[in-house]
Amino acid sequence: MMRWLCAALLWMGGQASALEWLDKPAVAKVFEDAGVHGTFVLHEVGSEQLLGYNRQRAETRYLPASTFKIPNTLIGLSTGAVSSVDEVFPYDGQPKFLNTWEHDMGLREALKVSNVAVYQELARRVGLSKMRSQVTALDYGNAEIGEQVDQFWLKGPLAISAVEQTQFLARLVQGQLPIAEDIQVSVREICLLEEEDGWRLYGKTGWGTALKPGTGWWVGWLEQGGRVYSFALNMPMNDVQDAGKRVELGKASLKALGLL
Repeated sequence: MMRWLCAALLWMGGQASALEWLDKPAVAKVFEDAGVHGTFVLHEVGSEQLLGYNRQRAETRYLPASTFKIPNTLIGLSTGAVSSVDEVFPYDGQPKFLNTWEHDMGLREALKVSNVAVYQELARRVGLSKMRSQVTALDYGNAEIGEQVDQFWLKGPLAISAVEQTQFLARLVQGQLPIAEDIQVSVREICLLEEEDGWRLYGKTGWGTALKPGTGWWVGWLEQGGRVYSFALNMPMNDVQDAGKRVELGKASLKALGLL
């Protein structure tokens, strides 16, 4: 079984590295006009190409921060650490970074408001051993979680590149992760951000602050015209006032590629 798993992981890693990269000047202009040195990657699921801007940064690994809430939800559900995305995590009564975190909530809401405390509790329920094996099985970034089960995606050693984010999400969208299909469906459903006639947009933001400069993320996928596109944006981010730029630049990049 272990030999089969290792072979599968090597094959998936090879698939990602074999994808052709195409620079898109229209996306470069989005970042240049905003004065932001970031990256954006788009992958049409099932294709052999990556489209985007700043390949070097796109292939560099950074702390995933709150984008790890997507795999954390998958792992929590698959290990039985939580029964559903609506099981309530009690609020502990302590002041939190955001007022929106200060009440009881399930993962459905915790993902939307990016409640760090809820997801740290979820990770503690999973436990270090199961978390390590699950992150490895998901082939998520460098798959290194260290010894602190509730800190590794916030402070390291876990790290992932924008390219790797698109490939992880492409497997989630296709139901190809080593996780029960019904769990993958549940997680996809709670990632929905907005929809209009002809398209649906899914995603999760993140902000890694443990290292300087910090890293702002927006990752997700778009369903449009019968096709699915996974994407990932990251950018230097040290100030909460820059938080809105992540989605703003991401949507502008999608539009520059003829989507949305």
